[in-house]
Amino acid sequence: MEATENTPLRAVALVCTLSPSPAASSSELLAQQTLDALAEHGVTGKTVRIADHDVKPGVESDMGGGDAWPDIRETILGTDILILSTPIWLGHPSSVAQRVLERLNAEIGESDEEGRMLTYGKVAAVCVVGNEDGAHKVSADLFQGLNDVGFSLAPNAVTYWVGEAMQGTDYQDLDKTPEKTAATTKTLAANTAHLARRLKRSVYPPS
Repeated sequence: MEATENTPLRAVALVCTLSPSPAASSSELLAQQTLDALAEHGVTGKTVRIADHDVKPGVESDMGGGDAWPDIRETILGTDILILSTPIWLGHPSSVAQRVLERLNAEIGESDEEGRMLTYGKVAAVCVVGNEDGAHKVSADLFQGLNDVGFSLAPNAVTYWVGEAMQGTDYQDLDKTPEKTAATTKTLAANTAHLARRLKRSVYPPS
């Protein structure tokens, strides 16, 4: 069936906080707000907190020994939109986010019968939270990695919040979501859903 403006889409948000559940997480909060914004465009989805799963280090699709990545990978491949949500640590994405990119590296070696990576046609976006500046640098790192492993990026494909330097307020501590962050999240959702539908209607050419 040909995709239309009302075609349902699916998303998964990989939350790359260092803290396993049930610890509160600003990264999970912003990821969920992004999924809520996507829901206004006919997108259903869920969050997966990577720290709750035994994702082994490596660059293969399955590292064996109880590796949790194959199930997470199956979830990603079954969706149209991938959200990566990360805190900023020492000016960089979290080590968990880096591990996700390393595991996604295996997709470079996977293709369909026409030579396209299995991630072609899927759209990615990024959420970033932190208490210092660095959201642009962190999103640039993630954008490059996501593009390398076959994901497409819509305009304004990042939403973020960074607090005042040298203080301890987290995003989750705020009384309400700042208007600028909320507006940026809505733009991300609208553009990402739009691009995902376009790619469902018109796939990339064979490689």
